[in-house]
Amino acid sequence: MNSPLLVFALVLVVLWLSAQGGDLIRKKLLPFQETERDDFTVVLGAMLTLLGLLIGFAFSMAVTRYDQRKNYEEAEANAIGTEYVRADLLPTQDAALVRELLKKYLDQRILFYTTREQQTLSRVNTDTADLQNQLWSAVRSTASTQPTPITALAVSGMNDVLNSQGYTQAAWWNRIPTAAWVLMTVIAVCCNMLLGYSAHHTERRLSLVLPIAVALSFLLISDIDSPRGGNIRVAPQNLLSLAQSLRTP
Repeated sequence: MNSPLLVFALVLVVLWLSAQGGDLIRKKLLPFQETERDDFTVVLGAMLTLLGLLIGFAFSMAVTRYDQRKNYEEAEANAIGTEYVRADLLPTQDAALVRELLKKYLDQRILFYTTREQQTLSRVNTDTADLQNQLWSAVRSTASTQPTPITALAVSGMNDVLNSQGYTQAAWWNRIPTAAWVLMTVIAVCCNMLLGYSAHHTERRLSLVLPIAVALSFLLISDIDSPRGGNIRVAPQNLLSLAQSLRTP
């Protein structure tokens, strides 16, 4: 769900139509029997409870994934900063090369978090992969010629840099499953149809209360769960702070 506002609009329309559909069924096809109201209330309460639980679980899943993306951003900044310092363990020429490449790599990682355009993102991913190859080649050549424990620290740090990017990408791909969205939508539609079916002689504007509440819940969940399309996004604060510190004389 990369367009939270579109999710809000679609859910609101679908749920309102569901309520109107329930009202139409009562009027045209299956009149509501007042003798069944007690049993109907129990069923409706159970459905609304289930809907609330599903929305709560989905919100928890979205927040957990958001926190995971924040943690990996911090881990990336730490890995890059540590390797920048460990570059001192390499020969002077290799150390200068690694530091320059790390600065360029850091710029690409910041762009990964801030860009929204797919074309720009594709270029960032390509440049990132190219820089990763250059960084690994820089430390590998030194490790091959000078296989010492000190050099191994630089190689280990570079391995952390490369791995942290992979963990970050995996976290950004880790979204709420489509099946969960489908289930929540189906239960919400059923709830609104039941409300529309039972709430006769009710002000029509009141039929918008539940659809608006559920649509707003879906909006918030999809916004948090959308790393690039929503307004609630992970800001690369640690990466930006690191970039500033590396450029300070």
